[in-house]
Amino acid sequence: MTEPISIDIWSDIACPWCFIGKRNLEKGLEAIAADEDAPQVTITFHSFELSPDTPVDYPGTQVDFLIERKGMSREQIEQMLEQVTGVARNAGLEYRFDLLQYTNTVKAHELLHHAKAKGLQHEMKERLMTAYFMEGKHVGRIDDLVELGVEVGLDADETRAALAENTYLPAVHQDQAQARAYGIQGVPFFVIDGQYGISGAQPASTFETVLRDLWAKRGENASA
Repeated sequence: MTEPISIDIWSDIACPWCFIGKRNLEKGLEAIAADEDAPQVTITFHSFELSPDTPVDYPGTQVDFLIERKGMSREQIEQMLEQVTGVARNAGLEYRFDLLQYTNTVKAHELLHHAKAKGLQHEMKERLMTAYFMEGKHVGRIDDLVELGVEVGLDADETRAALAENTYLPAVHQDQAQARAYGIQGVPFFVIDGQYGISGAQPASTFETVLRDLWAKRGENASA
């Protein structure tokens, strides 16, 4: 049996392009699943904080935050978010920046590591990003995160204890250290088989091509 191709994804819950990139990867995987010799893959999500100094209860809106950070006008920011919303819609995602509650995401990353330990990382990632970008839910406070964790099958008491005790904070820091070692400065960033890097929310066809090529080479090496 040929070993599956590993896909390691560095991303942040609060990154709109990360959710779009996730969907594009999934569409690429759906396309190659129909191949006669379909590539096998394993996917692992890793932590990356775009704004680690953001307070948990940020007093403004997403627009306010971006005005502060980017020094752009409100009109420019609103146009930018409208553009992102359109790209997201093409990927099948209905972003609601008008509802979004901007927050610090470190606890959400800790929750993802807790979910990973329970075999529910993929479900938790999807739930967190949907809650944040499409439902206007808060993803920075422990109580809110526990509720979302329970929705995907995590135990409430175990989850609350893990978040309150910072059980997985070292794992978050380890992911961030690995990102620095790879030279990752923006997300999403996909590392394929530990050797090929794909930056940004690339179209599904990019993932199809890379994965098919890698799988074909695996087959050639196995038969050599």
